[in-house]
Amino acid sequence: MTDAAEPTPVAAANAATADAQRVDRLRAGLKKRYARENRFRLYGLLAIGIAVGFLLLLLGRIIDQGHTAFYTHTVTTPVYMDPARVDRAYPQGTNFEQLVAEQQLRRMGIQDDANGTLSTQMRGLFSSELKFTAAERIQKQPGLIGQTVMIAAPASDDADLYFKGEISRETPSDQRRLSDQQIAWLDQMKADGHVSAHFNTALFTKGDSTEPELAGVLGAVIGSALMLLVTALIAIPLGVGAALYLEEFAPKNRLTDIIEVNINNLAAVPSIIYGLLGLALFINWLHLPRASPLVGGLVLALMALPTIIIATRSSLKAVPPSIREAALAMGASKTQTVFQHTLPLAMPGVMTGAIISMAHALGETAPLLLIGMVSFVPGLPHSVVEPAGAMPSLIYIWENASERAFHERTAAAILVLLAFMIVMNAAAILLRRRFERRW
Repeated sequence: MTDAAEPTPVAAANAATADAQRVDRLRAGLKKRYARENRFRLYGLLAIGIAVGFLLLLLGRIIDQGHTAFYTHTVTTPVYMDPARVDRAYPQGTNFEQLVAEQQLRRMGIQDDANGTLSTQMRGLFSSELKFTAAERIQKQPGLIGQTVMIAAPASDDADLYFKGEISRETPSDQRRLSDQQIAWLDQMKADGHVSAHFNTALFTKGDSTEPELAGVLGAVIGSALMLLVTALIAIPLGVGAALYLEEFAPKNRLTDIIEVNINNLAAVPSIIYGLLGLALFINWLHLPRASPLVGGLVLALMALPTIIIATRSSLKAVPPSIREAALAMGASKTQTVFQHTLPLAMPGVMTGAIISMAHALGETAPLLLIGMVSFVPGLPHSVVEPAGAMPSLIYIWENASERAFHERTAAAILVLLAFMIVMNAAAILLRRRFERRW
């Protein structure tokens, strides 16, 4: 056989040109691919930036509106406990508000009219907490009757808003609840050193109230905690158990397929539907206490079950099949394999799904409105069967209140709720990392 003929210079040149063209096309393709990747990365960063921007805008607006609720003003004034007007046997029956108003006017050198118009306006600058504080002092120390006592009482909601700059003197008098005379009195009391600003502990130590300066979130926080306790005790064991059975033990047939489809559909059902179900089932049929954390927890448990089941099944699916096969090969039973090997490895995802579902339940409002947890509950709940409020319903009530001072407390309550949700999500992340390091 003869050797192949050597390519001619023209053929060699054409081959070199074709190779160069292929290289140019490859380089152009790579350049386009890199450009698409860079654009996609840029779009992702842009989307994240927009989302963070909206989040900061939302948080900034809430903080700007609600930061003033975390401090309040107290008016300290000397009060002469007139023996002719203070009832030693029943000090709670004494009109301390009128007594303080009249004495405050006399110290300012102002003479009231026969109808007591000026004293009524002066009373509007003090919170009704004044009478309870003074009565408690007299009840504990009856010897104070006939003496001058310094009484510290919260300023009224309108006076507090004026000290915070929310009510301006420049606003026309017919558009604000404080008259020019009342504003002048407030300025004089502040100049005399009778007004002090301090942290609003009442916001975290008291329950709801019809007076904004006395309203707090403690009752709603306790109600939400009791409600979540009921939800967790019911939804987590049932949800994890159902997911274990469906994923590890249930036969794959049409019945289990129908169950899986319905679970996925239930996860997308609007929360208000669960509220209607809870109203019909737990209140109208089972006659459980209305507006109680027990009913609220049962309703939220129904709502959280599909989410917990789906999250648990996803975590179980993520466990490698070799783990199950190795356990079975070593002689472990199906139950031992699931509870001693598969479930511990899936626990990070299970805990994450459970805590996130609890955080989602904490912020639900619509189901609570339908079972009566929107009612005014001034005290603190002590059990799961007592009427109680919840943080979402309290925010709804305060936002619909007519008093302007409730609006700043609405934003403050939102910040408290967001703090709880951030803590719960942070706990989910920490638990996930802890279990991942352990296994």
